[in-house]
Amino acid sequence: MRVVAVDGTALSIPDEETVTWHFPKHCGPVLEFGYPLLRLVALVECGTRALIGAAFGPDTTGELGYARQLLDQLDASMVLLAGAYYDAFDFLHTVTGTGASFLMPSTRTRRPTMRHPLPDGSYLTTICAGKYQAVRGYGRLDVRIVEARMTVTLADGTRRTELWRLITSLLDVDRYPAHELIALYHHRWQAETCYFSLKSTILDGRVLRSRTVPGIEQEVYALLTVYQALIRIAGDVLTAQPGLSAERVSLTVLLNASADQIVAARGIAPTGPVSLIGVIGCAALADLLSLGRRWRLKARVCKRNSKYTFTAGKHLRKSQTCTLAFEMIKE
Repeated sequence: MRVVAVDGTALSIPDEETVTWHFPKHCGPVLEFGYPLLRLVALVECGTRALIGAAFGPDTTGELGYARQLLDQLDASMVLLAGAYYDAFDFLHTVTGTGASFLMPSTRTRRPTMRHPLPDGSYLTTICAGKYQAVRGYGRLDVRIVEARMTVTLADGTRRTELWRLITSLLDVDRYPAHELIALYHHRWQAETCYFSLKSTILDGRVLRSRTVPGIEQEVYALLTVYQALIRIAGDVLTAQPGLSAERVSLTVLLNASADQIVAARGIAPTGPVSLIGVIGCAALADLLSLGRRWRLKARVCKRNSKYTFTAGKHLRKSQTCTLAFEMIKE
């Protein structure tokens, strides 16, 4: 199946009256604070991290509101990964209506009742809509629940164990074993990698610079277009070296090589045969990332907007290797 993920993020925009009427600032008990925020929700293909669709606007609309605008991009060949925030009956019902399947964590407020246990430790149950509707009644959706205890062990011996409860529409236990679904869910973080590329690699952490609403929208479309163009080049690079994983192609190298081509105008009029990958692709092949999944590292910074209290001294100061293990819970 084609594995895709949906997730949301926020982009900071200038604190100007010409945009805050449409993108309002956050308000505290006394004063407004931080930059105005634009909410961006994207549907990402996990294998290539290519954008399938995106929707954005003021952050007064939640992620589900924008995610619903992307559901027409789903089809029966896809399995959708998402966070627990998307565990809403109407959203899940609409996803299944497109023919696509879904896999995501269940919210803590949901208390599924076992209807039929399965050999791998998962079980079938039924979820219902919270409110009665005249046409379809309460609404029912058959789902499968996978429960496991996840244990993370750091190099210094620190351990943390927590319960994971995944909810999915993939009901066939033979075709979709529970342990494979648990491993598959981690691919959802490819959407976060996409946002890291947009906000940290391309934007370099900067605030969007346009000072009008149409200008902000144009700038976001330009940002998404540049990202998609770089991903397309990465796809072309894979054709030059069969068996090469897309994760080894550095988007930073592609971005810098592309910028050099624009600034220096090198290689735009080749004298020899034209290659599909061109100068930019050759630069990427000459500086591939190492084999194996890379650590997800980013220095902690003081967030411009945060609803959480300051937590100085509560986090590790150095990166550590870790191991991840899970144990299926069988009733």
